[in-house]
Amino acid sequence: MKQIYGPLFGAIFALLIIFPVAAEEDDGIHRLVLQVSDNDPQKMTSALNVAANVSRHYSAIGEEVEIKILAFNAGINMLIDGTSPVQKRLSSFRPSMPNVSFLACGNTINSLARKHGTKPELLDDVEVVQAGVVTLMELDKAGWTIVRP
Repeated sequence: MKQIYGPLFGAIFALLIIFPVAAEEDDGIHRLVLQVSDNDPQKMTSALNVAANVSRHYSAIGEEVEIKILAFNAGINMLIDGTSPVQKRLSSFRPSMPNVSFLACGNTINSLARKHGTKPELLDDVEVVQAGVVTLMELDKAGWTIVRP
């Protein structure tokens, strides 16, 4: 039996060196991404409600949470200054939720710029990422939970 287990464990050890198991360091911070891809004020409001509820939940139990709201495709309208259907709510929401950040898809912004001849003006403190879906994929790989309210 030793002869079987010795080579077996050796092979498993070698595989783990060649193909390491992806283990995310657990720093105790919960991470959530909310996807907004529709120009629907109810879905935008739902994303804000979910962010607020999750933030309050973890705060109440003394744990940290980091939340990103990522807008792409028609959902980008959530983050456009002057036309966002939730802009008034965002003006009061953002100062009270410092653990919530907003991301806008650069590909969507560039498409709008080509269509209208100028880039849309985004709300303050919105981070532009190159590609919204790619960012979702990367955040998923990094251990973030993705929800589409």
